[in-house]
Amino acid sequence: MLSILIPVKNFDCSRLITELHRQGEVLGFPYEILVAEDGTESTLLHLNEKADTLPRCRRIVKKSNIGRAGIRNLLAAEAQYPYLIFIDCDAVVEKNDFLATYATAMQSHEVVCGGLYHAETIPNALCTLRYRYEKEADRTRDAKTRNKAPYDRFTSFNFAIEKKLFNSILFDTSITRYGYEDVLFGKELEKRRINILHIENRLLHSGLEENATFLSKTEQALRTLAEIEDKINRTPLLDTAKRLEKLHLKWLFMTYWKLNRKRLKKNLLGESPSLTKFSIYKLGYYISLSRH
Repeated sequence: MLSILIPVKNFDCSRLITELHRQGEVLGFPYEILVAEDGTESTLLHLNEKADTLPRCRRIVKKSNIGRAGIRNLLAAEAQYPYLIFIDCDAVVEKNDFLATYATAMQSHEVVCGGLYHAETIPNALCTLRYRYEKEADRTRDAKTRNKAPYDRFTSFNFAIEKKLFNSILFDTSITRYGYEDVLFGKELEKRRINILHIENRLLHSGLEENATFLSKTEQALRTLAEIEDKINRTPLLDTAKRLEKLHLKWLFMTYWKLNRKRLKKNLLGESPSLTKFSIYKLGYYISLSRH
């Protein structure tokens, strides 16, 4: 018995709802689809009216935005079945047995992560930074690689979990800005030694932002990280920052970063952004915020 939960804000996920409903109808056991509009603009609420018309589908409309953590916790509270599947609204289901695959895997695991991937061709010439970043990450998003570091590779984009377990953890609603709520959730799973299974049940991620928007969201996520770094302790970026500190090289790196910040940003907002420069920009931006 599955509750399929989709948080959404200002996005048309009618195609996703339709395909999940089609697959749900042949599962052979009860299911539901809950769609939660998290502060969607009133002029865009019509986009997902499909959820109001299909059997076993229901839409929840929150007029004010309660955040990525809050809306997921709300969806879980509204769910009536003991197994939950969280799917971001900008996902596309291309596997005909997507739900059935999850149903099988959850018979023996409390948490199952399906993963994500991106199109082979760039969907928008203005989103080169996000596209290059994600395609590079796709190289290590196969299930075998993810299972080597199951907690570090946890993401809320596409995962299934027992409702009882989810309700004992919840997403951290103290995070009011974008970013890292799923990292904290993964850390809590690790602390409790909950076994995570990563499987090949990936969804296509279609919602790529243009360069300026993605860079702004990245900066916002880094501000979040600076606020909650004591709760996380370890990420590749944090490890690099600590290593610079240990080697007494932070001042030298930050001197370079401050002198070149505008050039780095110009490259990242251009037609051919460099992922190396993106890494340098993120590290410098984070260190400039860090309390240490």
